[in-house]
Amino acid sequence: MADNWRRLTGFALRCSGHDIPATTMRAASFSLLDTLGMTVASAPLDAGRIARETAHLLYGANAPATSARMLFDGRRVSMAGAAFAAASQTDNLDGHDGYNPTKGHIGVALVPALAAVAETVPDFSGPEALAALVIGYEIAGRAGLALHATVSDYHTSGAWNAIGVTALGARLRGMGDEALRQAMGIAEYHGPRSQMMREIANPTMLHDGSGWGAMVGLSAVVMAEQGFTGAPAVTVEADEVARHWADLGSFWQMENQYIKPYPVCRWAHGAIDAVRQICIDHDLTHDAVEGVRINSFHEAACLYPAMPDSTSQAQYSLPFSVATMLVHGRIGVEHIAGEGLSDPVVAALLDRITVWEDERHSARFPEGRWADVQITLKDGRRLDSGDVNARGGPENPLAEDQIIGKFIEFAAPGVGQARADRMVEAVLGFQKPDSRFSSLAALLYDPI
Repeated sequence: MADNWRRLTGFALRCSGHDIPATTMRAASFSLLDTLGMTVASAPLDAGRIARETAHLLYGANAPATSARMLFDGRRVSMAGAAFAAASQTDNLDGHDGYNPTKGHIGVALVPALAAVAETVPDFSGPEALAALVIGYEIAGRAGLALHATVSDYHTSGAWNAIGVTALGARLRGMGDEALRQAMGIAEYHGPRSQMMREIANPTMLHDGSGWGAMVGLSAVVMAEQGFTGAPAVTVEADEVARHWADLGSFWQMENQYIKPYPVCRWAHGAIDAVRQICIDHDLTHDAVEGVRINSFHEAACLYPAMPDSTSQAQYSLPFSVATMLVHGRIGVEHIAGEGLSDPVVAALLDRITVWEDERHSARFPEGRWADVQITLKDGRRLDSGDVNARGGPENPLAEDQIIGKFIEFAAPGVGQARADRMVEAVLGFQKPDSRFSSLAALLYDPI
């Protein structure tokens, strides 16, 4: 695998923004913006507060060269601790981007890592920020595919995001080829191989393991800088995974991420979109609904079936998400937290929703998130959605103005309209050669 490793290190450490298609760089800017919106919106939630307090209590740093401020908090902890806090926080508001083939999420770990590493190195350009993100996405996604192809369990995103975080950190901190190899070996060995379906069956703040993936990735960078060694990363160097790395630098996974319209598990989105479209087409309100039958893929049918007691359960509940869409016409943070968890109208409708596994939809997972829905009305009519794939992916993308609108919807309540607008301007200006990451960094650390 020597040729494969040389290609990866050359890509990670020496690929420039000029080597990356402009469309890929622009996709990176929108994923960056979208992820930051979720980081802002998740800051007041319990999981984010606990993650920041934990980083403050346990992961402080004495060395300025490896310390960073926590996003939208401002307290200084270790670089790895800052990434852990922001990734854990963002992970617990399930509205960030994802990549269908990996059955997981990349930006949730990479964006916090980018911000944390930026605190430890001289200011860099906007194009370099986007290039580092693209490289992290491309490497993390392939590591995820390689891991899923070679082990029996379905592991959380943190397991393989650690590899992408390591590549991003090594690039920005100026590491060499051999140091990167050791760092990736360390990161893969210690990456959190947590089992995703355990969390689906019992939703908690553990979520997708992204906080630990971010922490492990940046810890591995620092350990390798100090001379610590790691076994070669199997998901990168083993012969049986070579096919997953063969298109590195030619096929851009960055352009194939999905951006979520709703802050809940992507597995529920096909059914939510189906219900949404029926309501639009028939000017339907929830009080006309007698019952709802949802047919979807196996993993979606495994989502939490009851009225949730917590934000974690709400984000992993297909019936609750569909009922919320029927009642409110949208799904916002207020619906999956606080009083939204005891909404009596949503609770009453939940009892009239059933979920069934359909083999047709299961066969199309993970490439798609398909569902079909039948709504029976109180007047006896039945409305069928037909097969619906979740919006937001490359086959049915959100328009750029919709992504910006989503960011403003989730970020402005936390940081204010003026600061949110400045964040949009900074991020979407990163393709300009004279842009600097510091224009965004100035907006990232004042507490909410």
